[in-house]
Amino acid sequence: MDVEAPGRDLCVTVRQPFDEVVAAVRTALGEEGFGVLTEIDVAATMQAKLGAEMEPYLILGACNPHLAFRALGVDPSLGLLLPCNVVVRRTSVGTVVEAVDPKMLVDLTGDAGLSSVADEAAGKLRSALARLTADAAARPSA
Repeated sequence: MDVEAPGRDLCVTVRQPFDEVVAAVRTALGEEGFGVLTEIDVAATMQAKLGAEMEPYLILGACNPHLAFRALGVDPSLGLLLPCNVVVRRTSVGTVVEAVDPKMLVDLTGDAGLSSVADEAAGKLRSALARLTADAAARPSA
């Protein structure tokens, strides 16, 4: 499956189990120079705070230090929009992985000086998500 861009995000759906996909996402991001700075377990938080049940839902705050440094050099206020959020969530059709499209930075700020950084970051995120589907396709069927 190709990396889709519905609206403002990059998105893939794979049929592997949630925990397996989370591990694969971390690896794929790392291969593109991103580290995971933050992790929010939304499902656990909703259970703890509201007693509400929901499918597994994780937000990973991914950062590529070289790209972040370049972006902050253009506009120090961009820290408000960092790190890049990557969502991993289980649905009835599989595990969905979504990432915000860094090109939104240019749209939000109106600063064309961010275009090259945003394009590079978007390309790296697309590659990471595409790797997830390629890895899934390469596995033998059970």
